[in-house]
Amino acid sequence: MSVIAAALLPAAAAQPVAEVRVAFDRRGETSVAVRGLADIAADRPVTPDDPVRVASISKLVTAITVLRLVDAGTLDLDADVSQLLDWRLRHPRFPDVPITLRMLLSHRTGIVDGVEYVLPLDAELAPVLADAKAWDAVHAPGTWFAYANLNLPVVASVVERATGERFDRAMQRLVFAPLGIEACYNWASCSPDVAVRAVVQYRGGKPTKDDHHGRAPACPVEPARDGTCDLSRWRAGRNGAMFSPQGGLRISARGLATIGRMLLRRGRTDRGRLLSPRAFATLTTPLWTWDGTNGDTGSDATTGAKQGGFLCRYGLAVTFLATPTTGCRDDPFGDGRRRLGHAGDAYGLRSGLWVDLKRGTGVAYFATDVAVEASAQSAFTPTEERLARGR
Repeated sequence: MSVIAAALLPAAAAQPVAEVRVAFDRRGETSVAVRGLADIAADRPVTPDDPVRVASISKLVTAITVLRLVDAGTLDLDADVSQLLDWRLRHPRFPDVPITLRMLLSHRTGIVDGVEYVLPLDAELAPVLADAKAWDAVHAPGTWFAYANLNLPVVASVVERATGERFDRAMQRLVFAPLGIEACYNWASCSPDVAVRAVVQYRGGKPTKDDHHGRAPACPVEPARDGTCDLSRWRAGRNGAMFSPQGGLRISARGLATIGRMLLRRGRTDRGRLLSPRAFATLTTPLWTWDGTNGDTGSDATTGAKQGGFLCRYGLAVTFLATPTTGCRDDPFGDGRRRLGHAGDAYGLRSGLWVDLKRGTGVAYFATDVAVEASAQSAFTPTEERLARGR
């Protein structure tokens, strides 16, 4: 394994504050590259073991837990989730269409991000989804793809009702502990020793997330509306947004690479099998492919600008790259090879976890304070293209 602690950007480009890239195959890491600072104020260099909020890669890891519960017979991807929730979930214009976990994870429910989905500790999810602005006004569930973060808090609520556990603890039991990874959704399940190594996220040189000043955060989740932080107020399924299943995963690049190796090994790990062959096949099969008329291929999470062709194939919280369809620009690697995984984009960070199942190779990366630049080659930023390709 080679370790490169050198600038990875061209001299003329605006450099992110921190970058980490871990390449791997089925056996282990093949290269690690790091550059920059985890914390500007502390002048702390970033390392491949530092936890960072990896944004929407969180969705893929949430899906792994759902499939573990499907393997155990605890959940059914095609059951009406209202059967587990203590409230009825329906599209207001299509009340006779049941909504399922398969729809939620593949962003085909009709739910849209028209309302706030980062909720305080004492909030309830049901009233949020009772708002008509939370729903696509035209398309029935199952007929249209539109990426929406709000789907994932519903998934987390279902997981909590099925297991009786807080979502973050279910993730710890079902994914992180079996893989031997130090990780958590928001910070409640991470030890203080892990939290103090958080990578601060920046935009325009200013902190946007996880600026803890060398300490664990005072409140590991969004505080209650009165400013308090009493996690004993948690009730299963009431507020699946509490632990940010859509984007709140804190994990190192090495931790992401461990998940990637499990995918390359088709659900197996050094400690045993994490996903059954059936569950792995379900996870790695597209459920939606852009045909020119059947969904929204993406918008930039930072600017809201249309980012056409960014998402062209999607499964259970899994993105499939290099779709050979007119209008698709979903290949940051530039080689036309099919890969699967997920990208992340929030608070100035860009991240990616991508595996090539045929070649048995993969890469995990992130960069903080990434300039929002258009690329002529794909719908990804030039920084993401460079980190994907290892240049």
